[in-house]
Amino acid sequence: MAYMTVYDFKLPRGYLAEDGSLHRQGKMRLATALDEIESVNDPRVLVNEAYLPVVLLSRVVIALENLPEVTPRVVETLFASDLSYLEDLYLRING
Repeated sequence: MAYMTVYDFKLPRGYLAEDGSLHRQGKMRLATALDEIESVNDPRVLVNEAYLPVVLLSRVVIALENLPEVTPRVVETLFASDLSYLEDLYLRING
């Protein structure tokens, strides 16, 4: 049996891009210790620790349909239900 390190997901609502396109299918990889360490030390997190999920998810969400990359800006503009979904998925696969 192969060990999974990348997980497919489908957002409940989807990321609504500036051009009006909706993106729901994505992939999240397992987090590394470095992902967590660097996210905690990110200057935006040091100013506001509520920003930690945004930084961390932008590192581990490796694809969102045809977006060229998933940046903190993409994560911070997700609908609240999608952010909650990704946080839950992160905890389930990394817990």
